[in-house]
Amino acid sequence: MKLGVICDGISRDLAHALKVMDEFDLEYAELQFVGEKEVGDHTKQEIAQINNLLQAHGKPVSCLSRHIFAGMTTANRPGDGLHTKHMDALKRVIEMAHEVGSPLVRIMSNKKEQILWGKNGAEKWNVAHGAWDTLPPLIAPAVELAKAEGLTLVVETGNGTMVNSNYTARKLIDDLNAKETLKVLWDPANNCWCHELAYPDGYNEVKGGYLGHVHIKDVLVDTPRATLEVKKMGEGQLADLFQPMAEALRADAYDGVISFESVYHHGNGDFEEGFRSCIELFKSIYG
Repeated sequence: MKLGVICDGISRDLAHALKVMDEFDLEYAELQFVGEKEVGDHTKQEIAQINNLLQAHGKPVSCLSRHIFAGMTTANRPGDGLHTKHMDALKRVIEMAHEVGSPLVRIMSNKKEQILWGKNGAEKWNVAHGAWDTLPPLIAPAVELAKAEGLTLVVETGNGTMVNSNYTARKLIDDLNAKETLKVLWDPANNCWCHELAYPDGYNEVKGGYLGHVHIKDVLVDTPRATLEVKKMGEGQLADLFQPMAEALRADAYDGVISFESVYHHGNGDFEEGFRSCIELFKSIYG
């Protein structure tokens, strides 16, 4: 399958990150932060330099991953100041995507209300009424922009966001009738927080054309204690699920990219060392 990495998980020095990618034969570069800037904030000259580096190493870009719509709440509305700020950033990221040849641009979703739907009494006493209904209108202008620009958006299943599972990601796509332009960026480790089992439950939600991109890392969540620990790949709660996930992706001829997300370190803050301790297992399972 097509394998890559989120480059700044190795280093924000893109030249160094690309050399490490060469060392491990990883083909696809996902860009999030390059230098001190998030994608969408670089000048035209800086984008040209980024593109030259990518071409010199023969690395196609899989996705530009800015935190579009992250931090918004159910109080925000389309066209308000914060939404406009995020839409302006999205326009800049799309311009960069055209320059570097990225087929995908990541978006996020607004902050999570915990209980969105209920029944047998919960619908009266526990549901955050109308919370979900605020989300599709926020995302709809982004979908229309991407459609006009000939790009695909991927909405990440995130921690603490309204879309925090494959179920909610698929529901958003269906509610917007946007399956051709908006896909799921599946981060099964993030989905652990809401206890969506990655396989088969999570995977079955995105079969049939919903899946656009994948992030892989391993974690251990303790929701009652509000604690998240990133684990060395194969030592967290996804350890026994990575292989069946990979087999399902192969069986269904998934043709997108799987990006390793290097957010693990051994307690010393050295993320490149953490990357090096995980990447061979990642390649052996998904390669």
